[in-house]
Amino acid sequence: MEPKFGTSGLRGLVTELTPDCVSGYVQAFIASCPVGAGLFIGHDLRESSPALARYVADAARRSGVAVTLCGPVPTPALALAATSARAGAVMITGSHIPADRNGLKFYTPTGEITKQDEQAILQALDMEQQDEAGPEPRVNNTAVTAYQERYQTAFEGSLRGLTVGIYDHSAVGRDLLASLLQSLGGTVITLGRSDIFVPVDTEAVSDEMRDQLRVWAKEHPLDAIISTDADGDRPLLADETGEVVPGDILGQITAQKLKAMHVVTPISSNTGVDLTGDFAKVIRTKIGSPYVIAEMEAIGGNVVGYEANGGFLLGFVAKGPSSFVPALMTRDAVLPLLTVLTASRKAGVAALVAAQPPRFTAADRLQGVATDKTAALLARMTTTPKTRKVILDDLGLELAEIDQTDGLRMTMTDGTALHFRPSGNAPEMRVYVEAVTAEAARQHLKNAMQRAAQELLPLPNSPM
Repeated sequence: MEPKFGTSGLRGLVTELTPDCVSGYVQAFIASCPVGAGLFIGHDLRESSPALARYVADAARRSGVAVTLCGPVPTPALALAATSARAGAVMITGSHIPADRNGLKFYTPTGEITKQDEQAILQALDMEQQDEAGPEPRVNNTAVTAYQERYQTAFEGSLRGLTVGIYDHSAVGRDLLASLLQSLGGTVITLGRSDIFVPVDTEAVSDEMRDQLRVWAKEHPLDAIISTDADGDRPLLADETGEVVPGDILGQITAQKLKAMHVVTPISSNTGVDLTGDFAKVIRTKIGSPYVIAEMEAIGGNVVGYEANGGFLLGFVAKGPSSFVPALMTRDAVLPLLTVLTASRKAGVAALVAAQPPRFTAADRLQGVATDKTAALLARMTTTPKTRKVILDDLGLELAEIDQTDGLRMTMTDGTALHFRPSGNAPEMRVYVEAVTAEAARQHLKNAMQRAAQELLPLPNSPM
């Protein structure tokens, strides 16, 4: 299986991301997409990332492009630095996927590449690679500082009186988060720092991680616990009791507090945003920031976007507590974290979440299953009532409608939704559930995962 584009750029096994492979994609990107003043390069803290960054830099130089090395830096900080310099960028990260995998995220001077850009890159892969000597790489040591100053200006003093735990793990922005929160008046307690890479999925937080968050909340006098995924573009927030706030609820509250007029979010996000009555338009897309960005650009105005993983995109100049926050059209973890923490100072995070419309989501993933098997299951579920019956009967649910915007989303007569979606770049299938209570969402997810696993991995000689 070769590396390929998914919802978050090019990804594959580290063993597949060879110098030749990386060079081919980087030079195809440079040949087919604008890079403006050059190429900014950053990476996360995976063991394989520094070497991949060197491969990217070497390939860019052979294309005659000026290279700026930003070192270990969060993805939104790299994007901010590159767009400010009117340059392209490549971020080396696999985000939440395991350490044996990694990937590349590509940016033009205007932001993340589009799906059309992806196709152009793929078409340019067969072109003969250039081999010329570009200038010596420059080093940029200010990308993190500029990103931090963006929020210090807009949220000055907004966290006074709050004590926040930061789950460090191996997130590239862990030190930045601690420094930023302290500069805004908060007290910080660091938790769970690791020198070994930890894949943290903010969209499907494991039971073990949830238990640990609750333990930390009991052990320390915390108003909240925050973290991010590996490259700092997806947030994780737990309330004062250690309960995780779903990423789409985090985005929903952030959109309200920033007084956005329009919201763009994927089909998998909580439908509570439609029930708030706070937005003129709520537009649903396929899953992935390129789709969200495309719709945001189409609608314009005071628009924001967010995903179920919590990544937040700001499409206009918004008003923060002390100053304005410029637009940043890439997934960002810091803006939703700061916005919700600031809004929670009076009553707490739990109360802020409880004030939202009562729609609850849960998500998980079936791992180690080939994409052709998951695609076949979804095809059977879409076309064969008998297969749907196997999935739905144990849940006591009656189908009302089907949505195939991205994968298969089945809405029931009581409003419950089950959403199955194969990953575009990993051997796994995502399962999303929405229900009217948190317990119902968790139970339906557990049952749906079990039934889907039985269908994907049938017993010998059992009927399909």
